[in-house]
Amino acid sequence: MPSILEKQAALVEEFAALPDWEARYARLIAMARALPPLPEELRTEEHRVRGCSSQVWMVHDFRDGCVHLRADSDAVLVRGLIALLLQVYSGHSPREILGAPPDFLADIGLHAHLSPNRANGLASMAARIREIAAACQSTEPPLVQRRC
Repeated sequence: MPSILEKQAALVEEFAALPDWEARYARLIAMARALPPLPEELRTEEHRVRGCSSQVWMVHDFRDGCVHLRADSDAVLVRGLIALLLQVYSGHSPREILGAPPDFLADIGLHAHLSPNRANGLASMAARIREIAAACQSTEPPLVQRRC
């Protein structure tokens, strides 16, 4: 499996190759459509991501030293942003997640092309992933380092 940094670089390259922002938005919408829906029973207040203008829910499993993320939204563009984040971070160790901040989002140019509310929501989703990783890391023995 590629590292988080390799995935980030590949996405920056992929989005840079698209001719304009209309094509980039279309790519995000395609990613949204490919994201498996979160079951209704997991769309609870407990799993809701605060700071998003749309409804966003995120859940995780921590197994075999890796954080496995699932998420969903009631807005298609936000679903695409979630899919982008999950593609990068899900399935990696807490240490790797925490060592790879979401700077690639600025490299793609998302913050400059999203409304302030959507940009804040994207930052909230990225922060939630880092919080989950930090919580999972605190449950791991200190010297355990697995390649997910």
